[in-house]
Amino acid sequence: MAKRAVPEINAGSMADIAFLLLIFFIVATTMDVDTGITRLLPPIPEDKVKEKEIKVKERNVLVVLINRSDQLMVEGQIMNVEELKDKTIEFFSNPADDVSLPEKEEVTIEFPPGQSPRFPNGTVNILVSKGVVSLQNDRTTTYGKYLSVQNELVAAVNELRNQFCVENFGRKYDELDSKKSIDQAIIDGINDIYKMNISEAEPKNIGGTN
Repeated sequence: MAKRAVPEINAGSMADIAFLLLIFFIVATTMDVDTGITRLLPPIPEDKVKEKEIKVKERNVLVVLINRSDQLMVEGQIMNVEELKDKTIEFFSNPADDVSLPEKEEVTIEFPPGQSPRFPNGTVNILVSKGVVSLQNDRTTTYGKYLSVQNELVAAVNELRNQFCVENFGRKYDELDSKKSIDQAIIDGINDIYKMNISEAEPKNIGGTN
């Protein structure tokens, strides 16, 4: 009796199936995104440029510390993170010209002409804060706490920028389109008024309560 031939398995479509499965897993898989902070580092100074020691008056510095227990301390006082934004806004704006808050200096800012009824020619002399936030954390501070503090500081500056933009240009700073030359000029001018003056010191052993 003759043996029956074993039918061959058609493997031609296996590669297509494997390829489709690969595409499915790539599309359906959720990738973890690292949380971080975007910062533009200053350019490397030229060899001929000498470093100058900048002395800042005490009233112009807001000292923000995060201790080993993840407690936020502002000017030596324990504070909730939720209160930090309003404290920073008051520090940078100093609306009542409080002598315990930062000094201001008059600066000439150039905006595009005809974009604001307050300064139709584009040029405006405005008082700008000399304030600087000095942020320092303990070596054992958790990264999550550090980020939450940074977020509040950045949110404070952005709120001041938004308020100024709405009052003078009728729209929010966040709505400006940097791809448009006029909007970019407005962004540059507002950034010169409300700078992201946040100085980060090297972590050290700050301590804290257990």
